[in-house]
Amino acid sequence: MGAFRVAFIGGGSMGQAMAAAIIKNRLADSHEVCISDVNSERLEQLKGELGVRVTSNNIEAVIEADVVVLAVKPQALIDVMTEMKGKLPKMSLLFSIVAGKKIETLVAGFDHQFVVRAMPNTPGQMGKGVTVWVATQDIMVSQRINAEAIVHVLGKGLYTGYEYYLDLATAVSGSGPAYVFLFMEEMIKAAVSLGMDEEMAKVLVFQTVTGSSEYANLAGKELGELRRMVTSPGGTTAAALAKFEEGSFSELIHRAIEAAYQRAVEIGAQ
Repeated sequence: MGAFRVAFIGGGSMGQAMAAAIIKNRLADSHEVCISDVNSERLEQLKGELGVRVTSNNIEAVIEADVVVLAVKPQALIDVMTEMKGKLPKMSLLFSIVAGKKIETLVAGFDHQFVVRAMPNTPGQMGKGVTVWVATQDIMVSQRINAEAIVHVLGKGLYTGYEYYLDLATAVSGSGPAYVFLFMEEMIKAAVSLGMDEEMAKVLVFQTVTGSSEYANLAGKELGELRRMVTSPGGTTAAALAKFEEGSFSELIHRAIEAAYQRAVEIGAQ
């Protein structure tokens, strides 16, 4: 018997990652997890991979749930709220990972007062993610414990009392893995274009990114100082960084994150 029973409305990749982490860490047994989705093929896949219960009926999915994880696309939320308003179990916790959608929207749309809004990211599939989250003042101690347990199995958790930070987190950490993957992808392509074997390039890039992140996290120094430590005047690193500066690399990063943030705000207003 796990710590609680959980239902997922939406069977996307992040929802699957959360379900797998919950089961792996024994917060709930597989038979205590129910996933609802409109895609029958997806449901069969999830049933086979995770051993969970599946259904295409959202109301059926949540009947016995202590925690209801809302993992639908933002554009599907209105239909789900229309269907589910007043239908969640009275004492259940609604745990939303829907990008941009504010707590006040969820409270009103579901007619439910116990709500957590969270922004996890894809490394949570490996227990290496980071989740920024906020909750309504009404949630009970037991519900907060359940929310903290879910956040913990996904990696590092950061609770904030200000919902404003959720849209910022969406732009920085929620979308952030894609930025890192793009940079890694282009590093590999550049190495291959210069004559390196692709598999060798992948090993070098993957390990460099992983090692650099871990080193930065443990070194106790500012990132700028670490960068300067690696950069010898007139050396190879300095030559590369000069090209980044020529291409306004820093400005592009700022503009990209600002664009993601503005889009999160727009989604919330829709």
